[in-house]
Amino acid sequence: MSQASKAVSGTTYAMESGGDLAGNANNQYLTFIMANEEYGVDILAVQEIRGWESATPLPNAPAHIKGVINLRGTIVPIVDLRKCFGLDAIEYSPVTVVIVLKVSSKNGHKVMGIVVDAVSDVYALADSDMRPAPDLGATVNTEVIKGLVSVNNKMVILLDIDRLLSLDSIPNLSKIVEQLDVARSE
Repeated sequence: MSQASKAVSGTTYAMESGGDLAGNANNQYLTFIMANEEYGVDILAVQEIRGWESATPLPNAPAHIKGVINLRGTIVPIVDLRKCFGLDAIEYSPVTVVIVLKVSSKNGHKVMGIVVDAVSDVYALADSDMRPAPDLGATVNTEVIKGLVSVNNKMVILLDIDRLLSLDSIPNLSKIVEQLDVARSE
C-alpha cells in the first residue's frame, strides 16, 4: 500500500495495492474517527478516500443512507456510519470524508461508501495483536467487530466491513442497489 493521507474537503486520495499481504505477518488497517473513537477497516477493501461532497438523495431510503454518488460511471451508495452506529448526527466539516470500499457479499462485490468524521492513520497489525470482541450477550450485536487492538495506548475497533455493509443487514439497501444496477444497465 503506498499511502493513506488525511483528506481535505474536495480532495480524493486513491488507494493503491502494494502486493499481497497474505504472506506477511502484518495486515494493514485504515483507521478513522467517529465520536472520538478510532475504528479500522482492512486497507485491501479501501478503493479511495474522498472529501465529503453531497450525495443525491434517494426517495424512501432509510436515514442512514445519505444517497448515491457517481464515481467515474459507477453508482455508489453512501452510508452514514454514525447513524448506523446510533451516534448523534454532526455537521459535516472539511475533514469529513467518504471512504469508498469494495464489499464482498454472497452475490459478489459491490462498491459502497461510508461517511466518517475523519481519517486517522494506517497501522500494520499482526493477527496475534487482535483480541476478540467481548461477549455482551444478545443485547449487543458484536458480529461486525473483527477484533480489538491496542495501539499507542488507545483501543482501536477493527470492523468486518463485509458483515457491516452486507446488503441483508441494512434495511432497504438491497432493493436500492438492485434498482441502481437496473437503471445503470438501461
